[in-house]
Amino acid sequence: KLSLVIIVKLPFGSPGDPVYDEKCRRLGERWFSELALPSAILQVRQGFGRLIRSSEDRGVVAVLDGRLLTSSYGRTVISSLPKMKAVNRIEDVEEFFSAEVLTAGNDIARHMVKSERLKSG
Repeated sequence: KLSLVIIVKLPFGSPGDPVYDEKCRRLGERWFSELALPSAILQVRQGFGRLIRSSEDRGVVAVLDGRLLTSSYGRTVISSLPKMKAVNRIEDVEEFFSAEVLTAGNDIARHMVKSERLKSG
């Protein structure tokens, strides 16, 4: 089960890709707001979608690109994401995974007890 998605950098298109460059040229000054940013947002949201498939799924999406917090468009990206608890300290992530391990251990223990009851019953 997936529990962590790491996005190293925001997934903007590649300059030098002839198709992408032509689309940017046609959009003129609007290339970033109408092509680059919406495409990057879609790809980041897809990362969340791979992690969270049902209401019971939990996990961490780590976006390591500092531009998310420092750029003029970072707030737009963040506001487009599903509701979540946002943290910026590794200790919070460690705490999350510690709690997940305990929960998983309890689920395994309950399953083992249930299996033993079925065998003896």
